[in-house]
Amino acid sequence: MTAAVIVQARMGSTRLPGKILMPLGGMTALAQCLRRCAAIPGIDRVVCAIPEGEDEAPVVAEAERCGALVVRGPSADVLKRYAIAARAAGADIVMRVTSDCPLVDPALCGRLLGKLRAEGLDYCSNNLPPSWPHGLDAEVFRAAALFEAEDKATEPFDREHVTPWLRRAPHLKRGNVARQGEDLSHQCRWTLDYPEDYAFLAALFARLPEAIVSMDEVLATLAAHPELAAINAMHHGVRATPAPAK
Repeated sequence: MTAAVIVQARMGSTRLPGKILMPLGGMTALAQCLRRCAAIPGIDRVVCAIPEGEDEAPVVAEAERCGALVVRGPSADVLKRYAIAARAAGADIVMRVTSDCPLVDPALCGRLLGKLRAEGLDYCSNNLPPSWPHGLDAEVFRAAALFEAEDKATEPFDREHVTPWLRRAPHLKRGNVARQGEDLSHQCRWTLDYPEDYAFLAALFARLPEAIVSMDEVLATLAAHPELAAINAMHHGVRATPAPAK
């Protein structure tokens, strides 16, 4: 079975335009994300799902430079864009990651994929409810379930956010990988959305090695430099992901 991680990416951003092409640790934020996705155990293909339109040309060029398969699709209907990308990749299993998460943890993502396969799940995430640092969010699901959502989801919210229909469909078998120990979701913000997030990530990456590091190594760096977390502390607890399924 082919497993593809599909990273949604776009040039536009209301709060921080062009954010995914900003430099972090000697490369763009998008490149940091994509190279981590390529290191996820069990993943066969890395796909970058980018909206149609000339304005997205810089994102297309960067994704191709990074070696990702680039697939274009609707801007607002991200669910449709994911389905197009999954078909282009020949995927049986799809992992969803967003391009504003440059600290994606390959090992954690590998755990999600492993749980989905081992337990015969249709959908698995690590944020039902959130417990990991915000910016390590990932979801994995069967391509068949994605195509069912593409066919049946009608609400604009479901189309824009890709997975809400999957998170509440009663017939789908779901799972979650929760963090053992302290809930870090409201005190660790490692995503790129506001100018302060970029300032935080730039300062953090300046202190990290060039190699891909684990969540624990990032936490150790932050423990050694507690002043860094204050940079974007005003946005801690702010999440752009859909609410947990009821």
